[in-house]
Amino acid sequence: MSYQSTLTPDHHRSIRPDEGMDTVWALVVAWCPEEPERLGEILSIPPGDPGAARQFGRGVGAPGERPSRVMLSRQRPGRLDMAAPLRLRRISRSQLALRSFTDRLEIASTGRCPMTINGRAQESGALRSGDVVELVGQIMFLCERRPAWIEQLDTVELHPFGSPDTHGLVGETAPIWELRRQLRFLGPRDAHVLIRGESGVGKELAARALHALSEKADGPLVSRNAATLPEGLIDAELFGNLANYPNPGMPERPGLIGAAAGGTLMLDEFAELPEGLQAHLLRVLDAGEYQRLGDVEVLRADFRLLAATNRAESVIKHDVLARMPLRLALPDLNARRADIPLLANHLLRRIAQEDPEIARRFFPDDPKVSAPRISARLVRQLLGRTWRSHVRELESLLWDAMSRSSGDQIEPLSATRVLNQAHSAPQHAPDTAAPPAPAITDFTPYIGAPPDSIPGPVLQACLDANNGVQEKVWRLLGFKSRFVLRRLIKKHTLIIRRSPDAG
Repeated sequence: MSYQSTLTPDHHRSIRPDEGMDTVWALVVAWCPEEPERLGEILSIPPGDPGAARQFGRGVGAPGERPSRVMLSRQRPGRLDMAAPLRLRRISRSQLALRSFTDRLEIASTGRCPMTINGRAQESGALRSGDVVELVGQIMFLCERRPAWIEQLDTVELHPFGSPDTHGLVGETAPIWELRRQLRFLGPRDAHVLIRGESGVGKELAARALHALSEKADGPLVSRNAATLPEGLIDAELFGNLANYPNPGMPERPGLIGAAAGGTLMLDEFAELPEGLQAHLLRVLDAGEYQRLGDVEVLRADFRLLAATNRAESVIKHDVLARMPLRLALPDLNARRADIPLLANHLLRRIAQEDPEIARRFFPDDPKVSAPRISARLVRQLLGRTWRSHVRELESLLWDAMSRSSGDQIEPLSATRVLNQAHSAPQHAPDTAAPPAPAITDFTPYIGAPPDSIPGPVLQACLDANNGVQEKVWRLLGFKSRFVLRRLIKKHTLIIRRSPDAG
């Protein structure tokens, strides 16, 4: 299968796969400190002939280059726009060779920049979903299987790539675009909505979007955690009360429903309400009619209920559930890992705009226009994590990393935070701060470290792992030049060994 292309008005190439191509292997840019605007761009590898080689590197390549070349692109609904050529000078024009198979994506480093796969130096390997590839110090990719084409969403506006949309949602993966489509459809509907999603995925953000998209957008949005409603006072909290009722001295209150009249009432943790208390809502959900405590007058409120929960629908009273005909399910971070770097940047920018010290330390320029300085290891740790409280957990981890960072770069997580909730897949070993033992095969803890702090045995193992090729070693470890490595070889009296097959 081949790609068909036409020119778009902005002179980028808009590429659409042939019919029948449902999913493709993709390498998604997760970290690129010199060109941070590339976060979320993809190397989309169409199947083609099984095992057919494709090349990737800096620039656009030579005319008629073989094997065929793949370029970074930006995938959005109804379009796949070719991005500008990569400008990173330490990456060769022919840096990676890629071969796509049904069950894997094979990769080989053919250029001068060293490559790691899941933190381990390798010259080639077979990638599967969730694997992380880094061209050391230059660019990092997350490997995933993703839709070849996101269908055009006529009701969704395209915001600047990688930025928050008008409702604050961040992400460029298919699940977040599907969420935007659902919000656009459900927002203008007048029926009550059940919002489901795990803790920390952004249910309140979705509720705000639904309110903003509704005909009641000019009315109030009243939010309350239903689990905090006192069981003995729930009617007073929901429906309000007259003065001095039920107890002397009680002020007159409109209640949550009265306050939300003409707008939206969002009740978070709705399923925590006991069924008997849920039943108190039946009449007002049906006709908007209710009575304040102590009042004989029947009031009417035109409002919309958004009930949010992280529990199963079965715990909600069946006749209450029947009065919420619209459903909205929110994807979690485990379902859209490629959005994690974009979310991390967004959260750090938001923090920096309120905290001048954070902005001064970790941003090279104004946080509104620049990206934070964040270590490659931290990004890899975040990509390999199993998320439990999602965006809320991500923000907590970023604060932990910033609190441990002594320089102007946000350093990796503490070993304790990594080991507590590391990704369980076997190909993603926990990324700890301690070097592995007894054999030294993972040099990631030493990448970017002060050269004189790296033990001699580690340098020797790195030389041996790279067949004594010094250029690969000093580039892998992030030294400024080859002379730094030569000095260390002399200092530690290291041996340059080359295998017979090295040539």
